[in-house]
Amino acid sequence: MLVDDDKSDNFFHEREIKKAALSTVVIIRDSAIDALEYLKSMNEKNDLKPDLIFLDINMPKMNGWEFLIEFSQLDRVIQINTMIMILTTSNNVTDRFRAKAWSFVSGYLTKPLTKEIITDIHKTYFLQKDI
Repeated sequence: MLVDDDKSDNFFHEREIKKAALSTVVIIRDSAIDALEYLKSMNEKNDLKPDLIFLDINMPKMNGWEFLIEFSQLDRVIQINTMIMILTTSNNVTDRFRAKAWSFVSGYLTKPLTKEIITDIHKTYFLQKDI
C-alpha cells in the first residue's frame, strides 16, 4: 500500500513496485484518513490485506505521525501482519529517531522508491513469504 498525497509520486512508486515483479496489486490511498478507513474495513469488504505500507510523513489533514497513532489503535492482528516503511522526502535525523519509536515501523526511506530498494526489502523481510 502506498499512502501519499502526491499523485505523481504514487504513479512512479507503483511503477517501480511492479517493475520489481514482487507484487501485482498495489493499493494506493492519497490520504492517511483514506488508508485508515481501508484498513478498518478490509475484513468487512473482503479487501486485500497489505503486507507492507509505504507511508509519507507530510500530508494534509492527517500526517504520517498522526496515522501511526491511529494505526496503533487498530486490531493487533493488523499491526502484526502489516509492516510500515516511512517513505518521505525528509532526511531529518529527528524524524528518523521518531520513526524508530514505533515497533511496527520497520524502516525509514527517502524518496524516490526504486526497484532496488523494493528488492532489498523483499530479501530482508519477505523472503519466506509471498507479497
